[in-house]
Amino acid sequence: MKRRSLSERQPAAADSASRRLFVLDTNVLMHDPTSIFRFEEHDIYLPMVVLEELDANKKGLSEASRNVRQVSRFLDDMMRGATKEQIDQGLPLPSGYSGNHGKKASSGRLFFQTRQLGGAVLPEILPGHGADNAILAQTLQLQREDPATRVTLVSKDINLRIKGAVLGVHVEDYYSDKTLEDSDVLYSGMGALPADFWEQHGKDMRSWKEAERTFYEVTGPAVQEWRPNLGVYENADHGIEGIVRSVDGDTATLELTRDFRTERHNIWGVTARNREQNFALNLLMDPQIDLVTLLGPAGTGKTLLALAAGLAQTLEGNRFVEIIMTRVTIPLGEDIGFLPGTEEEKMEPWMGALMDNLEVLTQSQEGGNWGRAATNDLLRNRIKIRSLNFMRGRTFLNRFIILDEAQNLTPKQMKALITRAGPGTKIACLGNVAQIDTPYLTETTSGITYAVNRFRGWAHSGHVTLVRGERSRLADFASDAL
Repeated sequence: MKRRSLSERQPAAADSASRRLFVLDTNVLMHDPTSIFRFEEHDIYLPMVVLEELDANKKGLSEASRNVRQVSRFLDDMMRGATKEQIDQGLPLPSGYSGNHGKKASSGRLFFQTRQLGGAVLPEILPGHGADNAILAQTLQLQREDPATRVTLVSKDINLRIKGAVLGVHVEDYYSDKTLEDSDVLYSGMGALPADFWEQHGKDMRSWKEAERTFYEVTGPAVQEWRPNLGVYENADHGIEGIVRSVDGDTATLELTRDFRTERHNIWGVTARNREQNFALNLLMDPQIDLVTLLGPAGTGKTLLALAAGLAQTLEGNRFVEIIMTRVTIPLGEDIGFLPGTEEEKMEPWMGALMDNLEVLTQSQEGGNWGRAATNDLLRNRIKIRSLNFMRGRTFLNRFIILDEAQNLTPKQMKALITRAGPGTKIACLGNVAQIDTPYLTETTSGITYAVNRFRGWAHSGHVTLVRGERSRLADFASDAL
């Protein structure tokens, strides 16, 4: 019986000339285990040598091994209950997969190599029987058997793509994982008011004052999309800036923010330099908010703002007993090995950000070098450095906890740390999802992304994404250009 071509096996309504068949190399699946779902309406073909290579790389603790195991689970789920005839005809890719980030859902089919492709041999200019050559040979044969379908080999291997191009195979790199930006997946915590906001929402507006706090109650259609502790502002000179305190249907209560951009309202000598920093300080200084997440590129002031707010509320306001600072000990380059000393001494090399920011916070102190040294000793007595490794089972009472570099935490670690908070404790999670060093994590699977999304809308949590660098003009330009 003559075997039907791939294009003949598609639904009659589909135009075979517009359909494409993508042959995936092993390194694509090892790079992104969800890649089989990212080709929209097109079909996927997996040669048997790819399955062999996946099997050979499934063991180990590396990110590639983890991805291989995830791919195997995806394939096992799709093949569960399928007959040999259904596998020959191609397994439908699940259309409900939600990881395409704005792209069309997958609606093609997944084909495995179910037979030896006759004539799948390479020219004599490519001797040997390596895995790459076998994939090239099968791609060439698929082109010969089904010229109506455009067959494309997708690989992260540059040399394989070069060899494929030499042999006349249409080859492409895998780009689907490079389209994700921080703003696509993260709640910014702020929003601009429409230009006609007051015309639509100011008719039945109420306002009142409680001590130094000013509130507005507004009603209208835009309110329905608001969440508690969302920062809202007018894009105009001297426009209002407020924080949404509560939302009930189409009615919301706004509180005007305190302006920390003036020296009169500085926090431990620190003033906000832009709108986002002002919102962040309002959240950090608010006793009704227990969790604050701050995201932003290098130099936007995350650590400085959190430390200044912690010092002001610990030493001036006596709201907290002490500040606890911790971070994941993931090196940027090669590991320097074991470190001697106590827990704090071992953590000292990882706390350069703390020391740098303490210099900024104490440089304006009067009394010369002696006065600054005395201030540093006082601050060090109220700031404790702790390792994440010993957090399990602890309960922190009346502490201000700073989780620095929180983008390197897994969701499980983030849950374990936040649940350490006891009565009177406030947690500030700081991070930049563009600087993830943990091998297993991505922007969408980071613990801080998990926390931002899960706590969004809770009345006692707030989030701000800082966007403008204030460290230096060099750091600001490097963040954009590099």
